[in-house]
Amino acid sequence: MRGIIHPFSKALYEQDGEGHIRVSFEGKWGLFNDNGSYIEGEIRECDPQLCGWVGGPQVANHRVVIDPLERH
Repeated sequence: MRGIIHPFSKALYEQDGEGHIRVSFEGKWGLFNDNGSYIEGEIRECDPQLCGWVGGPQVANHRVVIDPLERH
């Protein structure tokens, strides 16, 4: 899964592939919607802004290329 570590709490925020955000920290986890609302798990609070960022659409960027040598 793709994700990011929260800069303050150090919890890992990841997309689960089903439109939800899985937050994990020290063996505990919680599942949230992309607006930060709780679904299930031991972790019941999250950063709703980071959930929105991790769960939001992935927009292509014309400046990012997989192989920089292919750019002409």
